[in-house]
Amino acid sequence: MATEAAPARPAGPTPTKLVYFDDMWALRSAATVLAVHQVSPSPLFSAVHEYEVAAEEGGRVAVVLDATVFHPQGGGQPADTGVISAAGARFLVEDVRAKDGVVFHYGRFDGAGEGCGHGFKEGESVSLEVDAERRSFNSRLHSAGHLLDICVHNVGLFQLEPGKGYHFPDGPFVEYKGAIPQDQIQDKKNELEREAQRLISEGAKVLVSIFPYEEAAKLCGGSLPSYISKDSTPRIVKFGEYPGGPCGGTHVADISNINSLKVIDIFLC
Repeated sequence: MATEAAPARPAGPTPTKLVYFDDMWALRSAATVLAVHQVSPSPLFSAVHEYEVAAEEGGRVAVVLDATVFHPQGGGQPADTGVISAAGARFLVEDVRAKDGVVFHYGRFDGAGEGCGHGFKEGESVSLEVDAERRSFNSRLHSAGHLLDICVHNVGLFQLEPGKGYHFPDGPFVEYKGAIPQDQIQDKKNELEREAQRLISEGAKVLVSIFPYEEAAKLCGGSLPSYISKDSTPRIVKFGEYPGGPCGGTHVADISNINSLKVIDIFLC
């Protein structure tokens, strides 16, 4: 599916406050509308502050807020969906993307095209509500990927270095740099699955918070990836007593909430 470009923004846009960064189990929040953009195949928008745009019949719209509880697609995790509402208007959020720190909520106004004056105005207060079932499922898939990293270490596969994670329901996976001897793959697959089920059965709290760089490094086993600036305050996810890792996504509150993890196969690339 083609990626939809985020609308152009005036110079120096204000970054969107990410409510789920501080409370990743929050499903509702309030915000103020900063902009409403009509999305077209080649979206071109004015650089002045005339942001209120009437939705065309069946037209796709991008809403920009000062803060959001919606998780945008990124970090291997799908976007949240849900509803943004205000007096007389209800916006169905179908996709969420971030660009240069600004979050764009893509979707349609409920009832647009029926001759009603549906829409939001700049400065209007709105209420946000995330689809709880989708958020929960996405969080379980993302947490399962992090749990697999722990299992890889626990079963002795120290030579594997975690890489990209894909936490979508159509076939989640985690890539690792390294190798497993061909004659050990089936045994390691079974070991990984048993270890995952053991950890899920035992359960442990999941900690997610923002820390000063040095403290974050300690929580992650003594070091952080080179792409993280030493001047930053990384957001770290930590499962029980195991070393944590930098992450911007949403997760379960306890390892037991993952419910189950099945290792379908191990592919050597």
